[in-house]
Amino acid sequence: MQEKLHMQMEMDQSSVVSELEGTLLKDPDPFFYFMLVAFEASGLLQFALLLVMWPVIKFLEMIGREEAGLKLMIFVAVAGVRESEIKSVARAVLPKFCVEDVDMEAWKVFSSCDQRVVVTKMPRIMVERFVKEHLRADEVVGCELVVNRFGLATGFVKGEIGSSPFCDKVGKLVAEKLTQPTLGLGRPTSSSSSFLSLCKEQMHPPFMMTNQKDEQQLLRPLPVIFHDGRLVKRPTPSTALLILLWMPLGILLAFIRITVGLMLPMWAKPAMSRLLGGKVIVKGKPPPPPAVPGNNNSGVLFVCNHRTLMDPIVLSTVLGRKIPAVTYSVSRFSEILSPIPTIRLTRIRHVDAEKIKRELTKGDLVVCPEGTTCREPFLLRFSALFAELTDRIVPVAMNYRVGFFHATTAKGCKALDPIFFFMNPRPVYEVTFLNQLPMEATCSSGKSPHDVANYVQRILAATLGFECTNFTRKDKYTVLAGNDGTVKYTSLVDGVKKVVKTFMPFNTKTRKE
Repeated sequence: MQEKLHMQMEMDQSSVVSELEGTLLKDPDPFFYFMLVAFEASGLLQFALLLVMWPVIKFLEMIGREEAGLKLMIFVAVAGVRESEIKSVARAVLPKFCVEDVDMEAWKVFSSCDQRVVVTKMPRIMVERFVKEHLRADEVVGCELVVNRFGLATGFVKGEIGSSPFCDKVGKLVAEKLTQPTLGLGRPTSSSSSFLSLCKEQMHPPFMMTNQKDEQQLLRPLPVIFHDGRLVKRPTPSTALLILLWMPLGILLAFIRITVGLMLPMWAKPAMSRLLGGKVIVKGKPPPPPAVPGNNNSGVLFVCNHRTLMDPIVLSTVLGRKIPAVTYSVSRFSEILSPIPTIRLTRIRHVDAEKIKRELTKGDLVVCPEGTTCREPFLLRFSALFAELTDRIVPVAMNYRVGFFHATTAKGCKALDPIFFFMNPRPVYEVTFLNQLPMEATCSSGKSPHDVANYVQRILAATLGFECTNFTRKDKYTVLAGNDGTVKYTSLVDGVKKVVKTFMPFNTKTRKE
């Protein structure tokens, strides 16, 4: 016991080698991570096939052939998929689910060491970004995928998977560093924790730190601010089966909801929404419609945080009238389906300013100053343009809950966003109207547009319980899609082709908008 206490006191200058599955991550089974890769990168066919193979994989584990089961998972999930697509999923989709599964007690031990190495059963390409950026590890030890000269994963791995190869790889790292690891974290029964014999000290789950730092000073895993992918829940076998069974019904339900929504007048939509399983929760008191439309600056500018492309549509439904919405990255297909007018911005400041001013002279207008959606509990930096154009600003806090599918994407087909939203069994929206900004909080009182924009961001974040950030649309697309977020417009015919191809069973690539 005294040796452990002494070890923990000196841990800041020590090194640690830790198993990922079942140690740093609570779940020892990596199956649902492969299901995520299959759904997001490979397509529905391989997603369904991997689910069918789950009993076989479990049987192989039961008879002591865990390595064979792991190889089967890897083959079904990634065979025929471009290496770049696997990297994209590892960058934009997997970190969110990994962070939610981190064992904080194991993390406290792991993060208190100076040098950190993680050993994983999964291919290194799948977890390296999460482990290095969020867990702040220095090295990752895992198997390597075989990629052919066309950049496609064959589904096979280089060398063997098992206790001996993992131990050899860690041993090689130890030889390069010329120092023996101070601490090894892992399950003694796991095939991937054979490296423990190379460490001076060993610790096994569950972990208890006897020399814990103050909670306020504790280094925490880097949070996930940007997240992509369509699945809301972890695709465990039961959840994945439910998703596959629901999809045909969900597509039919989405078609009915969209068709009915386009046909009905605004005043009838709330009642029909409830009949079709939707729900809208309204808080606060919305302002009345403009008394005399057409006067200069007579319209109210509703300033919303941006959760999904449904934000302005839900706001119009709540208000019972069609409020035009300012857009930038909405697809042509979504604009055609939209029951409210849309004003497409150019990202040329003076041109956009004139457009917004002109619309405000006609009546109310909706704007989302973040410029893009953010599905995590954070608000991106607000553009200050709206604050320069009017003093009649009403902040509106938007939030939503869905059960199966996210209604936003950075790298996928944006034309499918409304379809995926309405495919959810019971989508719920929450709209909170805040008071119109007093004159002393606007530019009329001498405040700068940036001060006004930051103030609106702060009060919306406080209402929602979110955090303000200084990240922008460009930051989001750099992380999730590897580009600067510039939208490439396509024709209606090309947009329809994208929608059709996305639901084809042999589709194996994520498509850009």
